[in-house]
Amino acid sequence: MAHQVPLSEPWRGRGRLVQFAALAIEECLAHRNTTEWGDIPLLLCISETARPGRIEGLEDLIADVQRALHAGFSRHSRLIAQGRTGVATALAHARVLLDAGVASEVIIAATDSLVTARTLSEYQRVDRLLSRNSPDGFMAGEGGAALLVTRHAGEPSLVVMGIGMASEPAPIGSGEPLRADGLTAAIRAALQDAAVEMHQIDFRVTDISGEQYYFKEAALALSRILRQRKAEFDIWHPAECIGESGSVAGLVAVIVADAASKRAYAPGPMVLCHMSDDVGDRAAIVLRWTGAYEQ
Repeated sequence: MAHQVPLSEPWRGRGRLVQFAALAIEECLAHRNTTEWGDIPLLLCISETARPGRIEGLEDLIADVQRALHAGFSRHSRLIAQGRTGVATALAHARVLLDAGVASEVIIAATDSLVTARTLSEYQRVDRLLSRNSPDGFMAGEGGAALLVTRHAGEPSLVVMGIGMASEPAPIGSGEPLRADGLTAAIRAALQDAAVEMHQIDFRVTDISGEQYYFKEAALALSRILRQRKAEFDIWHPAECIGESGSVAGLVAVIVADAASKRAYAPGPMVLCHMSDDVGDRAAIVLRWTGAYEQ
């Protein structure tokens, strides 16, 4: 079972990733003339180098995307090869660019696919794909996503309040006892950056895609940080709709939080997004909706 994206032509390999990114960026910047894109840095998130079956030749992906779009981006553009946690690094770097006045807008995009023969074969070999014989697994997915970020100008919007990153000493498959040290540290750093406490967060959106390890990690981290009882504390995982989409999952978490806030079906204005990579990277982002909020 897998979530595959239908495209107008049968692109494969790197060309498929280029199309995912180009389509998402084009939609995100539809309100801008392509002649204006040259002032906007593109921070492109892709799979981590340790990904099983990783497509080769991704180092020139930004140039490929620009050719596909027939447009160029700022010289401050960069590739971020960190998988699911890449969105946090991208947001932190966008903050630096915006604060320094290097750009007034930054586009963060991601493109990834786990629906390739080599990747599926490797995950199947270690029983990590969801199947009749392996219920503790995920459904592979793919896709592209894009976010346009700017300095907060006062209008109703989803604002990045805090960012935290850390490393987990007992990543999945390591055989070491899981205490969620990495995710706990990342969430605490994001909360400190945002100057809020965990009980002030209204809901969570994560990259969890079905494996028990990551659900256990999220539960352990919550038990170590939350100090005031909450009657309800939703945890959303978009992967149940789109599958495990790698580096796209981090952006999707933020996009889901943004959509829920704009349409007022979120449990509240404060949201925590957290992501975990197989190699041990952990990231957390605290966001707040600044417009009028009605449940």
